[in-house]
Amino acid sequence: MLARVDLRGCSDVRGALARPAVAGADVGPAVAAIIADVRARGDVAVREYTERFDGCRIDTLAVARSEMEAALERLDPGLRAALEVARDQIVAWHEAQAGHGVEHVRAGVRVRELLVPVERAGCYVPGGRAPLASSVLMTALPARVAGVDQVALCSPPAPDGAVHDAILAAALLADASVVYRIGGAQAIAALAYGTESVAAVDVIVGPGNAYVAEAKRQVAVDVGIDGYAGPSEVAVVADATVEPVLVAADLLAQAEHGPGGTSALITWSEDVGTDVEHELEKLLVGAPRGAETEAALRAGGRVILVDGPEQALVAVNLIAPEHLELMCAGAEELVALVRNAGAVFVGADASAVIGDYVAGVNHVLPTGGTARFADALRVDDFRKHMHVVSLEPGALHALAPFVTTLAEAEGLAAHADAIRRRESL
Repeated sequence: MLARVDLRGCSDVRGALARPAVAGADVGPAVAAIIADVRARGDVAVREYTERFDGCRIDTLAVARSEMEAALERLDPGLRAALEVARDQIVAWHEAQAGHGVEHVRAGVRVRELLVPVERAGCYVPGGRAPLASSVLMTALPARVAGVDQVALCSPPAPDGAVHDAILAAALLADASVVYRIGGAQAIAALAYGTESVAAVDVIVGPGNAYVAEAKRQVAVDVGIDGYAGPSEVAVVADATVEPVLVAADLLAQAEHGPGGTSALITWSEDVGTDVEHELEKLLVGAPRGAETEAALRAGGRVILVDGPEQALVAVNLIAPEHLELMCAGAEELVALVRNAGAVFVGADASAVIGDYVAGVNHVLPTGGTARFADALRVDDFRKHMHVVSLEPGALHALAPFVTTLAEAEGLAAHADAIRRRESL
């Protein structure tokens, strides 16, 4: 089921692990047309696309708060308790991230960095394959911790126009300002540019399908985005010290998100690879999404054989996975070798699924190899770092010669003059 990649003794690990070209239709022109239409016709265009793509006619785009409160009351008590635990964990971690800026004085120049939240943030939450209530918490709560005044959430409606109760309840628990029953590229366009019913935002975050991802890319010239959130990925470094069924279960969990993702087992034991495949086959029997999960594993699943732990981490850093699990002896020591991963989970108990829900860390993570330069959604995605400069007495006189010398070297006479005039007063 899983493709085998043997790197043992390989001199070109980078070439052996090169990512294949992304297949699929080019959605760019279609997304551009939707964005242009929403910008031109506002709510009318949004309603038409909602009817076309989601199969429902809607009059009011915003969900009434009473609907959210009713959804929370209807929620299974166990699910409500789980959402509240996840909320508290997420808030605690993101509050620890928040910080309060920095300040220092050198050569009489006092420099401060103020952390200024954006005024409005937009969160996109998918609702097609699964009602991702956890993504509501993961996107809206960091915005609130950052101090964002208005947090808008978009999620596609069902054919009857309703947004799933779990999403509405999570939005209420996360203190979202407003929920819009809008999905797809039209939701991103409405958030970016505004309509009669939707106020434009400063930052748009959250995962979505190819149309959502492409729409975020296209509007990024006018609004901040968190990055590219594509199909789910996991790489598991495992040896014979871990139960094969645990590795198989975690590979299966990420493949469950659907097509396009990758599930890689990296090991220096052929027996581990064989045993994990056997466990996968058993787990797939009767699995609720067995057929599509198996298809995802056949398309994106790999067993990568390496010479040992160090080469395993070389492979990891080249893959730059969204989720990395270290399920082997000496796992904690291997963390120091990780350079490229969205999130790292250490030890057999630390499944990436814990990170999906209740670890408190964000599950909106870089995919498609972008963990080489990108990171998890965090409080700073909703804030700007603004520098504030003031001078102590005497500092201007001491620094002026250096400023005027640099300005004149660059041919900027007015810059130099601005300083000389202050010295002459």
